[in-house]
Amino acid sequence: MRQLNKTQNLIFLVGALLMVAGAGASVLAWKLAPYVFAVGALAFTSMQFLQRYEGTNFVIRRLRRMMLLSDFLFLLSALLMFASMGNVFGLSYIDYITYIYNKWVLTLLIAAILQLYSTHRIDNELAKEANSSSKKL
Repeated sequence: MRQLNKTQNLIFLVGALLMVAGAGASVLAWKLAPYVFAVGALAFTSMQFLQRYEGTNFVIRRLRRMMLLSDFLFLLSALLMFASMGNVFGLSYIDYITYIYNKWVLTLLIAAILQLYSTHRIDNELAKEANSSSKKL
């Protein structure tokens, strides 16, 4: 995997912290929480897009696609968090409650689980790949 430089790594970490702060502040009904979460999600996902895998290991490529799916779900969570602030789609109240209201929690949970799993597995696979290449030498 391509490593991030110090500035990119800082943006990555600040983005992750902003996502946590935005999600936590949303529980407390803070009006700026979706903005904080969205800025964090944009920073976090943009830095993950910069990390590339140029190898040929199929497992790592599959896990990388899972990681990108979780990034998309983080961005979708930010969009749904904005939509949960009020009925912005002009739906009836019942449809709004059924399809939109606080559904960002579900997409955020799925994204977080996919992110944790793929990150852990990619680390293990990269370690295996490094060990097998060092044994060949």
